[in-house]
Amino acid sequence: MRDRWWVLTLLSAALFFVATLILLDAMDGTMSVATQVFGGVFLFEGLLGLVTAFAFTGARSKVLALGRAAALIFFGTFILDYPSRNGMALSLLFGAAFFVDGIARIVTSAVVRFRLWRSTVAVGVIELFLALFIGSHWPLAHELKVPLAVALLTLMSGWIMLRVSLMLRAHLAEVAILSLPIYGGRQWYDNAPVIVDDSGPLPPWEGPMIVHVWTPTGSADVKEHRPVIDRYIAAVDRSGAISTGHASLELKPDLYISHYPADEIERPPEEFARILRATHDNDVKGRFQPSYAYECANWCEADQKVEFTRFDVRRLMAFWAGYRQVDTYNLTDRNCSVAVAAALDSALEGSLASRMPWARVATLMFNPDIWAAAYIRSRAEAMSWTPGLVLDYARTMKRIIEPAPPPFAHRLRDFLRQLSLHKGGAASPSAAPDSTRPAEPARP
Repeated sequence: MRDRWWVLTLLSAALFFVATLILLDAMDGTMSVATQVFGGVFLFEGLLGLVTAFAFTGARSKVLALGRAAALIFFGTFILDYPSRNGMALSLLFGAAFFVDGIARIVTSAVVRFRLWRSTVAVGVIELFLALFIGSHWPLAHELKVPLAVALLTLMSGWIMLRVSLMLRAHLAEVAILSLPIYGGRQWYDNAPVIVDDSGPLPPWEGPMIVHVWTPTGSADVKEHRPVIDRYIAAVDRSGAISTGHASLELKPDLYISHYPADEIERPPEEFARILRATHDNDVKGRFQPSYAYECANWCEADQKVEFTRFDVRRLMAFWAGYRQVDTYNLTDRNCSVAVAAALDSALEGSLASRMPWARVATLMFNPDIWAAAYIRSRAEAMSWTPGLVLDYARTMKRIIEPAPPPFAHRLRDFLRQLSLHKGGAASPSAAPDSTRPAEPARP
């Protein structure tokens, strides 16, 4: 994509054009074109996900895939029935989404107080105004507010894409994409790898890249469970101590990324809000744990892990070489989860490279996991990376980078190939398999 930055410029112009069409389509009081397109895309993706969900082997993965497919089908049919009967309900749904997201941004950024947190609060306030605008019957009818919201989001996407294209125009090939200013809001990618020479030998490595996660509830003896808070922020154990969990990344035999405070941070409940602030007065000296076995021996084994087999070892090691030059630890701005998330992004950059990058991008745009990963990243940027968010992000990126079962297009291609082979074998004896050739291994 870097060499074809101008295509992004054209796509941004296309988004501006689509937003204009949506606004023009809404001027007659109805919304017949854009809603049908959006609803059709949701419904198609939901039906496709419903078919492929049954191919998953694990019960948990199958349930999650079925739930995601059911949600897409529901919203697709809901939107397709608009504007005849669902105008008010759909506008209230959009308004509720803006309201919840705005409140979450304001609260988390006001508590964490990271750099540029006021800008995030301003975005949250704008979302609240949009929620009130969409949810009320004034000054426009409900049938016009959803098109306006969709057009606004499309314009914002076009503007962001235009900025990215201009950044790529001046971007050097040896510098990671993560170093672009658009990723620099929290300064988490200051150590994005720079690969000047990729022809030299790499240190020996073996096995997959493993993301280990100690969830707050899995690493502490918790008496009372609070599902969302325990999963993504912290849990309180039976003795009253607060457990935030932990995350690390391992590549055997020698690379282990685990950032930990040099001295345990005392987290009494009455001071926990102060400790959450990502200000320099909460910076403490940190240390880098030597190995996963060392952490297990001194604490406990991680209760969750995600393994990757497709990644860039050189980029991962280059990131770690830069990050570990400074050991400063901050609970919400430079913690174990921040290190793992940035390392994971660095290692996965370029893993989906292909000879037809724009076909790949078009395919990814219809993948719900891309939108899920983007949402997880936005939540982390508004608050911080936590072990729970890293676990969700790693699982989502795993489904994107190494989909299991194979992508629908691959399965369809194999089905058609097998069908043609069977037909050929029935039509002609010469199509019989050659017993001297080794059998082709089955796809997983």
